[in-house]
Amino acid sequence: MGKQELSLEIVEPEAFHDFMEVMSDYAPQVEHLVCQLGFGDTDAAQIDQLFRLLHSIKGDASMCQVRFVVPFVHALESLLERLRSGEVAYEDSIGDVMLLVMDRLGLALEALENHELLDDLQLPLLLHALNGTVESPVGELLQHCRQLVEQITGIPLHAMAPEAPVDAALLASRGDLAFFRLLAVQFEQRLPQFLGRTERNLALALEASRQAPGVVDDDQLEAAVYMHDIGMMLLPESFWLKNGRMSELERRQMAEHPGWAAGLLERMPAWAGAARMVAQHHEMPDGRGYPLGLRGAEICDGARILALVDAFEAVTLKHAHRGLRHSMMRAIAEINASERQFDPLWLARFNQVIRLRLAACARRPAGG
Repeated sequence: MGKQELSLEIVEPEAFHDFMEVMSDYAPQVEHLVCQLGFGDTDAAQIDQLFRLLHSIKGDASMCQVRFVVPFVHALESLLERLRSGEVAYEDSIGDVMLLVMDRLGLALEALENHELLDDLQLPLLLHALNGTVESPVGELLQHCRQLVEQITGIPLHAMAPEAPVDAALLASRGDLAFFRLLAVQFEQRLPQFLGRTERNLALALEASRQAPGVVDDDQLEAAVYMHDIGMMLLPESFWLKNGRMSELERRQMAEHPGWAAGLLERMPAWAGAARMVAQHHEMPDGRGYPLGLRGAEICDGARILALVDAFEAVTLKHAHRGLRHSMMRAIAEINASERQFDPLWLARFNQVIRLRLAACARRPAGG
């Protein structure tokens, strides 16, 4: 199906705004119901409620002339109908497909609203693959769902070897690093949602770095992980978990926070590498980042890793109510749908790290 058939445009601005408003109500309801299915609540009433909700989204999209949404939601209805009829038993991959497709539609709606390019979202390819999945024979449906999830996230879900544990306590026991870690832990204790983020970010960063041994110094990267958000402590708390658009003044203030932490590290000669990582971790390969608008090779490898870790943590935190596995899937899918913001080589390595983590989640017993 060609792009023009999806009508990726705003036909009637006021109607589009109305649809965005109702989607802000619909999307959390879909998410809640799908997550309930994942938690074992697969009774007929739950599935019927989800089916009616999808039908309402499709109807409102058609009425508001947001036509590209209709075939995606219709396909999800068809997938749910196969579940509702008892043709196939629920598996997490079915819920993953539903959540990830809804997420991709949400990203597309936001991009249209902000007059941004939609090419990275690859909607025509996604629709083609979704229709193929929905129409697959009953014996192949679940496998097709798993393959579609892999296509959306960029993460193969085949069984993998267990992830290697990271002994962060030993790394943090050394002089300066212990001090940096103390600052990071003090910051995370300012909000309940932040608890544990220091160790999560450290583990992710080191695992990503070790996908290319010797490229990034582990000690410098560790220091950068601890210090990269310390400058946020000088901003109002309203900035820390802000959703939606920032004002121009807020953007200028936000752009200053990497420099504050980097400045502290620069005053310690042993940590010049970490200072550079912290200063650059919001830069982007295409020059659209901040604070300096650096491009490509001007951005150091440690900063490229830190950018991925920071984005992954932000999205998983925002969607933590989905449960660990679903929030990870949402985060890696969004990162891969925004690939121009990240270095492609490090994105591929980061995908491998998340692949291992998702495999580890799959091996855990239910409720574990």
